[in-house]
Amino acid sequence: MSGVGVVATLTVAEGKNAEFEAVFGELAAAVRANEPGNIFYTLTRSRSNPQVYRVLECYVDQAALEAHGKTDYFRAAGPKLAPFMAAAPDIEYLDAV
Repeated sequence: MSGVGVVATLTVAEGKNAEFEAVFGELAAAVRANEPGNIFYTLTRSRSNPQVYRVLECYVDQAALEAHGKTDYFRAAGPKLAPFMAAAPDIEYLDAV
């Protein structure tokens, strides 16, 4: 199996979960609709800390991941999500085996 995975850990400010989830939902819908190189793009929330989310992403290859980062909707998402964040994102890149 080939592919590139990403786990992005996002910590959301108290009381901002619903707004964050709504904005992120728009981003996820755009990724799924417009990126054939994206295998999955899923937002999950921690059971032990509801302020911590992890975005689980998988792309067919590095080029698909790079294309994702260059889309207008991805670039616009950062400023839209920033008011809801309590910390900088922690991004981990993975290789499929």
